[in-house]
Amino acid sequence: MGIVQTLTDKKKQERTVEFTSLIMGKKILIATEKPFAKVALDGIVNILESAGFEAVALEKYTDKAQLLGAVADVEGIIIRSDKITAEVVDAAPNLKIVVRAGAGYDNVDLEACTRRGIVVMNTPGQNSNAVAELAIGMMIYMARGRFTPGTGSEISGKTLGIHAYGNVGSLVGKYGKAMGMTVLAFDPFVADKQIFAHDGVTEVDSVEELYRRSDYVSLHIPATDKTRKSIGQSLLSLMPKGGTLVNTARKEVIDEEGLVKALTERPDLKYATDIAADLQAILNEKFGTRVFATQKKMGAETAEANINAGLAAARQTVGFLVDGERKFQVNK
Repeated sequence: MGIVQTLTDKKKQERTVEFTSLIMGKKILIATEKPFAKVALDGIVNILESAGFEAVALEKYTDKAQLLGAVADVEGIIIRSDKITAEVVDAAPNLKIVVRAGAGYDNVDLEACTRRGIVVMNTPGQNSNAVAELAIGMMIYMARGRFTPGTGSEISGKTLGIHAYGNVGSLVGKYGKAMGMTVLAFDPFVADKQIFAHDGVTEVDSVEELYRRSDYVSLHIPATDKTRKSIGQSLLSLMPKGGTLVNTARKEVIDEEGLVKALTERPDLKYATDIAADLQAILNEKFGTRVFATQKKMGAETAEANINAGLAAARQTVGFLVDGERKFQVNK
């Protein structure tokens, strides 16, 4: 038994040495125009290098040419909001995996990656708490008139509608309930409908009902062919007096012309977003404190989220390249 065990261990060691020689020096690019915090970057590099890969960081780059040059000899890319276009894919002949450190992945050309057999992953749940806390903070900020002098209102006792009940949406609902809000949700893609009753949330039958009954709507839908420009005048006009839409999702889901019309026709409506609209200057000029946009996307901008998403991206990159793990692949 001891001899068999020794031979088995020896074979494992030989395979480990052989595999290590295959991956040693293979490059993983950390491409972040908006860099990770130093502690997050150090952790990412440690995970990659401990697995035998060479970690290369491209931070605060200002020109696409810099990214195109950096991807020429890499096996994997870890990104934040950076755009992986077909041009980038074509410039990376050795590329096998792209991991977006965050939930949304519409900044990656999935079709171009799929054609090349490149796996694309996200890191769902790692930024969720940070985004959920921001959504609640925006509700309070708008309820208090953006902290300008005057009488505001409280969110306790109000009805909160969650548009898409995923990782972030469910947390927003949880925090809303803790603040004394009644919580509704609309998400036809939730497979386990019992989750709503378990969370003390009322599921509504239609998106129109959600907006009609909610004093605050927290928006969490992705940007797809079906959702782009889907939130506009018709839905916003259904909201109760003083209704507020909070968008921590994507600006592309907003019909901006329709938003302007709704805010013009309804002087009581408000809009807060973590993704400045293309028409933001017009919104600010026309509607003053009734609208608000962060200067730069802030949903994941906490130290905790920064670290969690970055380390998850590194672990998933290694997991795929070493063991073929595809759990969070989004281009299946």
